[in-house]
Amino acid sequence: MIYTAIDTFYLTDEQLAISPSRKDGIDEATETSLRIYGCDLIQESGILLRLPQAVMATGQVLFHRFYCKKSFARFNVKKVAASCVWLASKLEENPRKARQVIIVFHRMECRREDFPMEHLDLYSKKYVDLKMELSRTERHILKEMGFICHVEHPHKFISNYLATLETPPELRQEAWNLANDSLRTTLCVRFKSEVVACGVVYAAARRFQVPLPENPPWWKAFDGEKSGIDEVCRVLAHLYSLPKAQYIPVCKDGDFTFSNKSSESKSQSTPKDVPQNSPPADTDNSVPKGTQGEANIESNGSKGAIVKVAIDKLKDSKRSDDESKGMSTEGEARDEPILKSKADRKIEAIERRADRDRDRERYRDRERDRDRDRDRTKSRDRDRGRDSDKEREREEAERGKLKDRDHRSRERAKDSGV
Repeated sequence: MIYTAIDTFYLTDEQLAISPSRKDGIDEATETSLRIYGCDLIQESGILLRLPQAVMATGQVLFHRFYCKKSFARFNVKKVAASCVWLASKLEENPRKARQVIIVFHRMECRREDFPMEHLDLYSKKYVDLKMELSRTERHILKEMGFICHVEHPHKFISNYLATLETPPELRQEAWNLANDSLRTTLCVRFKSEVVACGVVYAAARRFQVPLPENPPWWKAFDGEKSGIDEVCRVLAHLYSLPKAQYIPVCKDGDFTFSNKSSESKSQSTPKDVPQNSPPADTDNSVPKGTQGEANIESNGSKGAIVKVAIDKLKDSKRSDDESKGMSTEGEARDEPILKSKADRKIEAIERRADRDRDRERYRDRERDRDRDRDRTKSRDRDRGRDSDKEREREEAERGKLKDRDHRSRERAKDSGV
């Protein structure tokens, strides 16, 4: 039987202790720091994208749920955080374009990592790769969630609880802030929203020294438990004792960045590493490999070995030629889809505008010719109409004359008969 309940994604402490990240050798402190770092990225990007708090909260919950099933060593935290923001914006009906999300994360990375503020070219290969990674990671998240992405936040319970308890108004903002901070921890995958809301209300009341009814206990009216409330307060206190989270590269697939700094650093580091690993230069005292092989063969005195070495050399030369041909064809194939420069794009735009102007002029000339033809046909029709009117008048005049003649002839005949 398949259960498709909406709010069923909750784990125990034992299950969190054997998370996929722990199995890959990541300790608890590193996993906690990376979770906080990813939630910080989601919160900051949501503010820059002008998203409501519900979108950022949904993105953080999806972030924690995904890393309860996948490891930080397999999926980069920056990539997953960006995909969670993009997916949450669509789930909460405040969608943002992939271009906007990528630009915001690119700018945040430049600020956080002290990289130079460079403009991200939307026509570059880097942007195309980032967009593909964003959509690919979103599909991974949906697959792991089973396409069940419903999230219930504690924020909607806080106002009702505080109104029922008749607490002062300043307690509401403090409880709201604590609920936002609780999303940086794993409380959203350990307890239900009602329990987290009760813990947040209790922590805010303790901070402002506001007494809450204990006889009967107030949390029983809200389906809460004292042990869960104490655990929520303990986790929040531990969160505030931690330093600011920093990015820790633990992904085995390589460091993922939204900027071009990593590629530049790699290109600069490769020429420095080559001389260390390269073999020493050939000197006059050094003997080539071919001569060494021939000397060894001559010392062995076997003709069969000489034939084998010659055959091996021919095979190696053929392989090298084939590889060089394959590399050249690959290089040509790679060079073909290289995007054009800005100057070429400007020239093409100017040529397109010129073609459009030419088409417009041709269209106007055709319209003028059509108008002229219409005027000519109208004038011809008018002339023809005039000629036809004159002919009609002539015919009518002749008919009148004929009638007069007939009438006169009849009158004369009558007179003569009388």
